[in-house]
Amino acid sequence: MKFVKALVLLLVTVMAVPAFAGDIDLAKKSVLNDILKRGELRVGFDAGYPPFEMTDKSGNFVGFDIDLGKELAKSMGVKFVPVNTDFDGMIPSLLSGKFDVIISGMTLTQERNMKIGFSEPYLVMGQTVLVAAKHKGTVKSYKDLNDPKFIVVSRMGTTGEEATKKYLPKATYKSFDKEVDCAMEVVNGRADAFVYDLPVNEVFQAQQGKDKTYLLNEPFTFEPMAVGYKQGDPDFANFINHFLRQLKNDGRYERMYNKWLRSDAWQSQLK
Repeated sequence: MKFVKALVLLLVTVMAVPAFAGDIDLAKKSVLNDILKRGELRVGFDAGYPPFEMTDKSGNFVGFDIDLGKELAKSMGVKFVPVNTDFDGMIPSLLSGKFDVIISGMTLTQERNMKIGFSEPYLVMGQTVLVAAKHKGTVKSYKDLNDPKFIVVSRMGTTGEEATKKYLPKATYKSFDKEVDCAMEVVNGRADAFVYDLPVNEVFQAQQGKDKTYLLNEPFTFEPMAVGYKQGDPDFANFINHFLRQLKNDGRYERMYNKWLRSDAWQSQLK
């Protein structure tokens, strides 16, 4: 009986050695080690998404996501390196090693999650509608736009586009490369509505809309925003998630939220 127990213990030990070695090898391959060796964290984003990532009057990148990236770099003790990239090429650029993480107001969707890994959500958003003022009193819900007579716009390759196609399949849809182009289509009377994230539509309503548009500000989708990274890196994923939990519980997150999402004072910084 003792011999059997000893044999079982020996087999378990022999099997555990390769597994342990595999864990060490996996840890060595983590992008976390590359970041520490370089002394910099490269963060990918698209600087056309207020109030998350923008360019100020001095040409500096500012916004909620920029501050989030800076805090993540600070927690690692490395330099923050911003990498401005078109949103359509964001995932391919991450996979090709152009930067280490995506912090760009990116919604965690199942389709994207099959290509890259995501952290726990750092913010939950939803789609809203910026509507031409001429429809006030008749278009009271996004559902009222589900008709071919309405031209609805959104940015190509975003969840705004997905939501429009899913919830307003009968509307006449047009896509554009930038958010500002979509909003100006409505402001200038060439489109009836712009479907996009609440903070962005709030900014456009305040800056450009005024008496030309109105905002249906009740989100009609559930969209968690998260940090994107390459799949197969549990150590990096663990670090980011613990960082986010710390950020949300030590006062920094609330200060960032108040600065960028509860106040419009930052608008004076823009071009």
